[in-house]
Amino acid sequence: MKTDIEIAQSTKMQPITEIAKRAGIDDKYVEQYGRYKAKIDLSIMRENKSPDGKLILVTAITPTPAGEGKTTTTIGLADGLSRIGKRAVAALREPSLGPVFGIKGGAAGGGYAQVVPMEDINLHFTGDFHAIGAANNLLAAMLDNHIHQGNALGIDSRSITWKRCVDMNDRQLRNVVDGLGGRVNGVPREDGFDITVASEIMAVLCLADSLSDLKARLRRIIVGYNFEGKPVTAGDLKADGAMAALLKDAIKPNLVQTLEGTPALVHGGPFANIAHGCNSVTATRLALKLADYAVTEAGFGADLGAEKFLDIKCRAAGLTPSAVVIVATVRALKMHGGLEKTELESENLAALEKGLPNLMRHVSNIKNVYKLPAVVAVNRFPSDTDREIELIIKKCEKLGVKVVLSTVWADGGAGGQALAREVVNLCESENGDFSFSYELDMPIDQKISAVVSRIYGGSAAFTPAALKQIEKLTELGFGSLPVCIAKTQYSFSDDPKKLGAPEGFTVTVKNVRVSAGAGFIVVLTGDIMTMPGLPKAPAAERIDLSDDGVITGLF
Repeated sequence: MKTDIEIAQSTKMQPITEIAKRAGIDDKYVEQYGRYKAKIDLSIMRENKSPDGKLILVTAITPTPAGEGKTTTTIGLADGLSRIGKRAVAALREPSLGPVFGIKGGAAGGGYAQVVPMEDINLHFTGDFHAIGAANNLLAAMLDNHIHQGNALGIDSRSITWKRCVDMNDRQLRNVVDGLGGRVNGVPREDGFDITVASEIMAVLCLADSLSDLKARLRRIIVGYNFEGKPVTAGDLKADGAMAALLKDAIKPNLVQTLEGTPALVHGGPFANIAHGCNSVTATRLALKLADYAVTEAGFGADLGAEKFLDIKCRAAGLTPSAVVIVATVRALKMHGGLEKTELESENLAALEKGLPNLMRHVSNIKNVYKLPAVVAVNRFPSDTDREIELIIKKCEKLGVKVVLSTVWADGGAGGQALAREVVNLCESENGDFSFSYELDMPIDQKISAVVSRIYGGSAAFTPAALKQIEKLTELGFGSLPVCIAKTQYSFSDDPKKLGAPEGFTVTVKNVRVSAGAGFIVVLTGDIMTMPGLPKAPAAERIDLSDDGVITGLF
């Protein structure tokens, strides 16, 4: 059996100019990055007057080591829509080098539902992440330089909130002391690094809808507080112009293709467990202009990615999904039912029955909280039995949701045609009454509690430090912002060991801070970290380069 990278490398790609023509993009907007990648100039957003197509969100159950295939389904669905005669464009996030070299691997899809060039997308791509890291670290350098040069703004070094970043899993950098070596080498202070995808610059880039909006958001970023407790911003440091210059090209969406030649916009990559987990607003809006159906995905389970897509991105950008696809596998549901990964090959209806509440809660949230039409896509594995599939179908029928089998990993777009037809049917026959899970005028703590109770199914508890931070942010005028809750992706709760659909649990809110440029309140829960570490045997050990320049080991 071929690996993902072998499948990708054996596919004959079309020149990106041909993909642009297929998408209806005039040559004047196409900035080629080699033969198979391009950036699309933002002027197309002003000049394209086409009506918007339908927005399809692909999300999933709570992830497990068995895998769910959300990105693969997104790509296969776009190909399936193309196969049934619909104009479709996929809108995806860019992969982070942290997971690529860590444990998760790449994020370009899998099997015969991939975006290509797979190696480029999973590695440096068009340099967006490098630009984001440079802008982040320029701000950090200017902040420390300002303090070193006399500190005219009166910045309290003990209240600095801005960290440096690197796009790598490196636990060694979580907490550092820098500025050592004497007066000429800066002012010593405690510092730390985030992974680039957790940087506020990433969120800003993904939520900005123009260069002017980008600059305004960068200007509002809070780097710390002065001795009077007032916020100090990137604008105060006069850093916003230079940061915007570094991001001038990074804000432009990237155009690539699926294995079947369907246009795909791959742009931005915030994690959904520590950020808002969606691709850029510019890429999503461009996909809507270019296609009858714009198919996008949101990171991790629906409690994280979909919640933030709907409550943050859609609210900020004025987007309304026409349908939601919730991806599940029999294998993953059996793991939620208590089985180990080594026990998934045999039929086990009892374990499946025990794990199904996880899917049901996600489905209910989409249908009853957000009030959107939904379909469940089950990625079928050879070991899945007809009785297991039938059990899922019966459970979903009780919630008024149809189940469609998907085989896009093995069959590409052909395996996504049934799902594509159901998505079209939902868009044409059902009208959602899109609602948010909370209102912006609610106090910060009530917004957090609303997500925890309505989406997770638990209750929120706040540490004294978190309550004090909420009080301060409210006093500073940030009380009306949406909340971006950072928690484990492996459970509805903040405890990764609580699988399925736990009840009676408490989510502990430990830290609350503002991302004023991105325009949301960041809420840290449980033991969540903004700088991951590598596993004992990282994927990087299996990646290699041959003498003739062929990359192997990416998956």
